[in-house]
Amino acid sequence: MRKVLFFVCFLSVVVFANFRLDSFQVYVDSMVPGSRYGLSIRSVKSGVELGNIRGAEKFTPASTLKTLTTATALHYLPLDYAPKTEVSLNGSVQKKKFIGKVNVRGEGDPNFSGRYYADPFYILNAMADSIHALGIDTVLGQITLDTAYYKGPWRAEHWRKNFYDAWYGAEIAPLGFNDNCTMIRFKPGEKVGDTAIAEILPDVGYVVLKNEMLTVPGKKRKWTWALDSAKPEITIGGAIGIGVDSSQLVLPVRNPIAYFKAAFIHALKERGVAFVERQNVPAGIQIRSFTYSAAPFLSILDEINQRSQNLHAETLFRNLGAQKAGEGSVEGGRTMEMKFLKEIGLDTADFEIWDGCGLSPRNKVKPSTETALLAKMARHPKGKFYINSFAGPGLGTGGKRMLDLPYPWLTRFKTGFIGEVHGLVGYIYALDGDTLAVAMYLNETGKNPDARLKDVLDTLWTRLVLRTNDHYASLMKMKLLWLSAQNVAGLTARLEYFSRMMKGTPYRLGPMGESYLDSIESKPIVYMDSVDCVTYLEHVLAMALAPNENAIAPLLQKIRYRDGIIDFMHRKHYLLADWVGEGKFARPMQVNGDTVVQRTMPKQAFFNAKNLKYDKPDSPMDIRYLPYDRAVEMASKPYEGPLMVTGIAFVAAKEDLDATHTGFVVFRQGELPVLRHAAFKKQVLELPLKDYLASRKGKLPGVTLFEFLKQ
Repeated sequence: MRKVLFFVCFLSVVVFANFRLDSFQVYVDSMVPGSRYGLSIRSVKSGVELGNIRGAEKFTPASTLKTLTTATALHYLPLDYAPKTEVSLNGSVQKKKFIGKVNVRGEGDPNFSGRYYADPFYILNAMADSIHALGIDTVLGQITLDTAYYKGPWRAEHWRKNFYDAWYGAEIAPLGFNDNCTMIRFKPGEKVGDTAIAEILPDVGYVVLKNEMLTVPGKKRKWTWALDSAKPEITIGGAIGIGVDSSQLVLPVRNPIAYFKAAFIHALKERGVAFVERQNVPAGIQIRSFTYSAAPFLSILDEINQRSQNLHAETLFRNLGAQKAGEGSVEGGRTMEMKFLKEIGLDTADFEIWDGCGLSPRNKVKPSTETALLAKMARHPKGKFYINSFAGPGLGTGGKRMLDLPYPWLTRFKTGFIGEVHGLVGYIYALDGDTLAVAMYLNETGKNPDARLKDVLDTLWTRLVLRTNDHYASLMKMKLLWLSAQNVAGLTARLEYFSRMMKGTPYRLGPMGESYLDSIESKPIVYMDSVDCVTYLEHVLAMALAPNENAIAPLLQKIRYRDGIIDFMHRKHYLLADWVGEGKFARPMQVNGDTVVQRTMPKQAFFNAKNLKYDKPDSPMDIRYLPYDRAVEMASKPYEGPLMVTGIAFVAAKEDLDATHTGFVVFRQGELPVLRHAAFKKQVLELPLKDYLASRKGKLPGVTLFEFLKQ
């Protein structure tokens, strides 16, 4: 067993070498010269790496690092986990006035925004409504914010300075509102020379806007903006043309804790509760408390992996530390990720972790280790939730990527980008039933334009999808044909139906192979555009036996390959010796007047000619067959009995071959047996069996009938 496993693993690496991964590097060099390219491809089913380019070198992963953050979170946190925010009232109620302190404790809920609910005030309004429902219309005292859940700093360290002035680099805090950002919407003034009209959305009275933007002729769009490094002040300037409709900027807000407080006070007012701040109020006792969670755990994962939201990744990273390591900080999150990597058997030295979202250029990962992580997560008990959180063509950050992929559901991925870094990691569902974990990185890209870098990765990713799913359309044809036979019951009736429905399919010798899984015959593993006599049988039998449309491909593999292992060595090359002789899907029928002959198939010579070592000795086998004259006699008489569909092998005259041709024989009550077969250089057709036998007179000893077995 050990030798077999070693052979399969070795072969897989060779196969992807045959797939010419070196051509990937050539393409990268031609399109983005000077950049450093990394690639790893790994089988999820076996865990074996099928090929790599610089797989053991470290690359900056950008936002693909989020795959580690979310994997660790899924591993340690329950599926019903949701960050909590607690509001407690400490004081007393006198008439309709609450006198005391309203304390808000945050545990890193990032969804006090319009991402999960249409209204960013949804949860804040619920908090205000809970207070108002107690008969309170005024709060006299203080609103205190408990931020002890996180240990600072609020700004992630080691990010590039300009990131802190972008919406995707907003400060991180255990209490936040509206992604800790604000929108500045502006449009031209009434006439040229006027100051532009600008507004803050949502305006909670916290952000100060300095508007220095002027209205100019035409459609000029040369505005500027600047953020104070510490205070919530934003200055917009430059020019906007009178012919421009409007535009907007989304910018981070300094001190998100104070921003949250301002938004909470705004919500109280909007829901009928006035707030009057007083410094010296008695501590009082806790009279009520309320707990809120804005969105479920899986929604947070979607925001991180599909839409690549950095704030969500950074809060989840710290929440992991707080929940499981006792410290809500970068160090706490890093501790849990290192622990997770050890638990699943990966080398922690292969990752360098400085944040949870991937914005730090100090983050590093090896492509081969990234695919090992992805493969292990695909096999994880929560793996389906992990994969479903990824983006895809037309989905999330893949909204404008690989849109021309004919079957977009065959891949899910996570994108990544920071200056001079692009990454693309995820999964490709292959036609053989395996899932491939893939990681691609472009680092040190210099002045190559971002659009070109994305296009290079998308092109190479698309190549992998199409190569591992060559002629996926054929499988779709089989599924549609299977669906058309849902009312056809019983193996015999289904064999008759599918063998009839494939009439007219063009003949082609050897149309199938092992695709990307072997280098000897890399033709498709499913192919309905043309068939030979054996692949016609195999496709019909797979559809007839399949209990549902998704079982067709796995059944076809088991019919065609010993133990369902797709490689040239495991293919059932000899019809009677292997295909029928295995006895799993068919077996020879005993017919009156049949006889037995011994043949020895030269398998050693056959495989040696392909430079493959076959260790088993060539052993003689019994072939049961009906001699030619008896076969003609049988084929010339009307059949008496219920509908029957069998296989037929036309026994070879040569001593080193078992059969030269095959097909189906349909026996109907009161009719002559009919042969359905893929006729050489013609198509799938049917004719009386006796007519075909007459055309082969003197060229074959006889025929073997075999029955198909229910599974």
